[in-house]
Amino acid sequence: MPHDIAGREFLKDNVRMQIDFSVTDQSRGVPPPPLQKLVPGEARVVDLPEPRRSLPRADLAAAIAHRESRRVFAREKLSLEELSFLLWATQGIRGAPVAGHALRNVPSAGCRHSLETYLAVFRVAGLETGIYRYLPLTNQLLLVSQPERLAEKAARAALGQEFAGASAVTFIWTTIPYRTEWRYGRASYKVIALDAGHVCQNLYLACEAIGCGTCAIAAYDQELMDELVGADGGDEFVIYVAPVGKVSP
Repeated sequence: MPHDIAGREFLKDNVRMQIDFSVTDQSRGVPPPPLQKLVPGEARVVDLPEPRRSLPRADLAAAIAHRESRRVFAREKLSLEELSFLLWATQGIRGAPVAGHALRNVPSAGCRHSLETYLAVFRVAGLETGIYRYLPLTNQLLLVSQPERLAEKAARAALGQEFAGASAVTFIWTTIPYRTEWRYGRASYKVIALDAGHVCQNLYLACEAIGCGTCAIAAYDQELMDELVGADGGDEFVIYVAPVGKVSP
């Protein structure tokens, strides 16, 4: 059976490609890029609750055993505490940033964390419908936009997968590749994809812990999804999507 040699090579160890790491911006003494996108001065931000204070302890083994992709959601709203927990599980920061790095609850190659988390919010108590961006350094949400017919646009951007607009909230992760390119050059792209997988798996398990479900989406219209969150499609673009909602017991 014919196969894509270049695609298979992408999955292999990039070090053997003899990448010259001496020419990366880190090696050239260029300061690291910011840990998160800048917050406009006029932005509307929402403070999130401390993510673990009021939520029950979860049985990790049970969460792993019950994990499955769920595409049908109840109409029940998520609480702001539950959303804060899901954001903490997927991009939460441990302690203060040091020297351009911030340890998080998910692994990332070289602690570079090239992902940004956007949310298409439909049914979250205390939040208006709209597109938000998570600010992990301050545990806040920034209101990006409030498009009309957001549910319809989210489903269309997900190539007609209606559950992307029927969720309580849909996580939309973008990547800013330069955060990783700064250190790893051409070796960045495989590890950025791996990092996205780490984040989404944590979302699956965190959802199971609070009676929610999710289903990862890798098939979407790149231009429409980028437009939905306001990414430029070059320096920042969508890499993964995951609708989340309450599930029936």
